[in-house]
Amino acid sequence: MDTFEDDNPFENDIDRVSSETSSTSKVNISAPSSPPLNSPRLLSPSKPSPSSGTQRQTQQTYKGDFCCYRDRWLHSGEDAEILITDAQKTTFSSNTPYIAYVIHAGTAEARHRYSEFESLRLNLVRLYPTLIIPPIPSKQTIGDYATKQAKAKEDAAMIARRKRMLQTFLNRIARHPILSNEHVFHRFLEGEVSWTEVLNSPPLSMLPKNILKAPSHNPTDSNASSAYAVLPNPTATHPSRNPDQRFIDSEVFTNKFAHHLGGPMEKVTRRTLKRWSETAQDYSELGAALNGFSLNESGPLATAMEKTGQAVDASYMSTTRLLQELEQNFSEPLHEYTQFATIIKKLLVYRHQKHVQYEMTQDALEAKREMLEEYEKSEREANRLEEALARGRVNGPTNSQSEEQSSENPDEPASVYLPPHPGPSPYKKRTPGMAFLNALSYTLHGMMDVDPETARRNGIGKTRETISQVRISDCLTDNF
Repeated sequence: MDTFEDDNPFENDIDRVSSETSSTSKVNISAPSSPPLNSPRLLSPSKPSPSSGTQRQTQQTYKGDFCCYRDRWLHSGEDAEILITDAQKTTFSSNTPYIAYVIHAGTAEARHRYSEFESLRLNLVRLYPTLIIPPIPSKQTIGDYATKQAKAKEDAAMIARRKRMLQTFLNRIARHPILSNEHVFHRFLEGEVSWTEVLNSPPLSMLPKNILKAPSHNPTDSNASSAYAVLPNPTATHPSRNPDQRFIDSEVFTNKFAHHLGGPMEKVTRRTLKRWSETAQDYSELGAALNGFSLNESGPLATAMEKTGQAVDASYMSTTRLLQELEQNFSEPLHEYTQFATIIKKLLVYRHQKHVQYEMTQDALEAKREMLEEYEKSEREANRLEEALARGRVNGPTNSQSEEQSSENPDEPASVYLPPHPGPSPYKKRTPGMAFLNALSYTLHGMMDVDPETARRNGIGKTRETISQVRISDCLTDNF
């Protein structure tokens, strides 16, 4: 296995913990990995969350205004712990049976299936595209459906794992300084509200189809939709002219971290759990066999075989508990870290697209300005020619008088006279077959209604309007 070098570009030397300090001789490995649950949680902690998008140290203040009772319970400063107490098979509002997870949030009780948890997280991602939304347990793989077939959704181990990880997901949102204030999350915890109704009501119904054409701080802002509608829609692979080296280093580190966790470590963890599971199964079979043999024997041999079987059964129980501890405290957190790395990579892709969108908006603004200059130049040329033609028509009837005046005053320059267009010659020989082409050209010009002057002036007006919209969009993307 290749060694993983911890070259995090955003880590300070002060925050780095030496290997001596983190050794097992100085750290109590039996202590819980999370802080105690009875400690009061503040709305704005003294150290900001990495997903809050701020580097300022906020003051410890409790929330004063609440949108609903569930919001008041979450920010009461007490131990607001969300629990998933049960997983029940039901057919409520469905033609096929499914597993509903029973959620207890204070005095409220709600029942939601896995797809509704997935829908909640997806809509939180769309509402807050710049935040790290906690992950939920992964879906069943094709291999699970192939091996277990119809019983794949009723696997007891899978349901227990989902209960633990979904409960962690809800509590992470409840402890988030921003996501905990979202009313959509509060309604998810209420048992009286239908989730379908929540999906079809504001703010979820106001979300745009393309999140790139909406303000990142408030995608449901209807006042900014017209300005964002003219923004380009770059792809994730579109190159950037001026990339930020900090985000390049962060992307490289995140890819390496995700590859290391999702590759060698996850394979070794699965292999270790599989071997311990096989060992526990062997202990179970051996203990059953020894206990069966002890019933067929008598005397000291039966007593010895019975005690040996009991010892093997105790080893089986200990190995089973070890497997549960490894899965809950090592395998599941390791998988969550892999999911967090994937989430961060998606956020970096979104940030790259917004940066490219800003550059493309600047390019479009420059192109429209050049087009406007060309239109205005053509307009000035047309006006100059029209003035010259007008002077020529006025000076045409008095041409003889001007010649007499010029002969009398040879020192004064004669006025400019532009003769009218001679028009088509009536004696021009026409090529056979050209009459049809001329008629066709005349018809097409009539259908298109080509008027250079009107088209030019319309182009000037539309270009100026587009420039004003692109300039507003450029200021909005610059604020991102």
